Amino acid sequence: MKTRFVRVDTHRRSKLGKGRKKLQKWRKPTGKHNKTRLKRFSYPIQPGIGFGSPRKTSGRINNLIPALVQNIAELQSLTKENIAIISRTIGAKKKIELLKKASELNIKIANARGKK
Repeated sequence: MKTRFVRVDTHRRSKLGKGRKKLQKWRKPTGKHNKTRLKRFSYPIQPGIGFGSPRKTSGRINNLIPALVQNIAELQSLTKENIAIISRTIGAKKKIELLKKASELNIKIANARGKK
């Protein structure tokens, strides 16, 4: 299970995420007397260097190596251990072509919005 780092007082205030998981984001605790910043016992823990993912799996998406794709030639050069990310500058017409070609080649696309 992944450790969940939440902002101080998220359990108290609605705008910080009380009952609203989407708003529960990590912010570094500041303040002279802040117990979380002082790393006091029984207060929420802070992220540190030991909580990172292993080097072999860092930067991967679903254990696949991401590759930016801007045209069909780049899409065809990918292997089964790659996952395609369609460039944001691609228009709708070319994006549809890329999605069709990716489904033929059985290549997964990370930002396809449900059309995998």
